[in-house]
Amino acid sequence: MGNPSPDFHGEDRPGDNLYSNSVIALDADSGSLRWHFQFTPHDEHDWDAVQIPVLIDTLYKGVSRPLMAWANRNAFYYLLDRRTGEFLLAQPFARQSWAESIDSLGRPHVISSSRPSRTGALVYPSVGGATNWWSPSFSPRTGLFYVPVVEGSSIVFDEKPKFQSGELFLGSVSQQPTENIAMVRALDPLSGKMKWEHRFETDRSSRHSSIAGVLSVGGDLLFVGSEQTFYALDARTGAELWRFNAGGRIAAAPVSYFANGKQYVVIAAGRSLIAFALESDHPN
Repeated sequence: MGNPSPDFHGEDRPGDNLYSNSVIALDADSGSLRWHFQFTPHDEHDWDAVQIPVLIDTLYKGVSRPLMAWANRNAFYYLLDRRTGEFLLAQPFARQSWAESIDSLGRPHVISSSRPSRTGALVYPSVGGATNWWSPSFSPRTGLFYVPVVEGSSIVFDEKPKFQSGELFLGSVSQQPTENIAMVRALDPLSGKMKWEHRFETDRSSRHSSIAGVLSVGGDLLFVGSEQTFYALDARTGAELWRFNAGGRIAAAPVSYFANGKQYVVIAAGRSLIAFALESDHPN
């Protein structure tokens, strides 16, 4: 679910603002609400919960459970029981300065100085989030959860907003004081602990480095685009194996498919689709 409005001014919308910034489970037959979990109650930083959940069936603390792994825009990695919505784990996967801790029910204890103010509050992650809509990936071969990450901060301001019909209603503004750095991080999905990271080059002209979704395949390869470059990484170590200048900005996740007995990986770059054949003695 998306974030509440106005984005940076919460005074006029007290409470948790359900069901904003939440994952909700609906009964597929009736559409009725089965459960919900809210990642960022009363969000004042524009950290909506529109990231991609990944479903994993494995042992958790010795018990077989249907899990939902979620790297959230607010810089915490969450693990939920997807049958019940039970909160199991929250672990920072990027720098964050807004939550002192997460309690046993998954509720954050917010640091008051991180809230938007008239003079501006510096907060990590940035308004864009530690991750966003870019697809993560889980490999059952390596047992790792791969997350596109952007490290950065914002200065968020608070001012009494004036609503105008048809106009963007943010409540205030934000500034980007630091350079954004894009990377892929590999996490242990059961603990949220980082196993490795691979950083990408920053566009010095804009102080920003963009990243797209990731794709892991059975040959222990990880494919990802950053800016105009398409990369193949070692899924176990994060080492760069290959790169290609695609000639256009890459914003979407790669896709893999089979045709005539051969595996391909295709990426959208700018206004083009570029397909690569994977050469292997054993298709994976």
